[in-house]
Amino acid sequence: MTMPATAQQQAAVSDQALIAPGRTTYAQKCSHCHGPNMVTAGTVAPDLRAFPDDNARFVNTVKHGKNNMPPWKDILSDQEITEIWAFVSSRRKP
Repeated sequence: MTMPATAQQQAAVSDQALIAPGRTTYAQKCSHCHGPNMVTAGTVAPDLRAFPDDNARFVNTVKHGKNNMPPWKDILSDQEITEIWAFVSSRRKP
């Protein structure tokens, strides 16, 4: 099912409003492992530009950790995670 054009436009505007704060939180909390451009050569952190378009998986990984990534559920709010997802999604490789 496709969203009506107005709903798609509203979603895009909403996502745009989340990207800037997501970029800031990413820079403060995530970039030391994932790199300023969402990829860091020579580390175990994955290239976030290639992260699947799977919000539920992203939220679960951020909240509960995975492999070498610690859980962030007690550090990041749900809003901050939503904003980081908007930023990461905006930089995804086509």
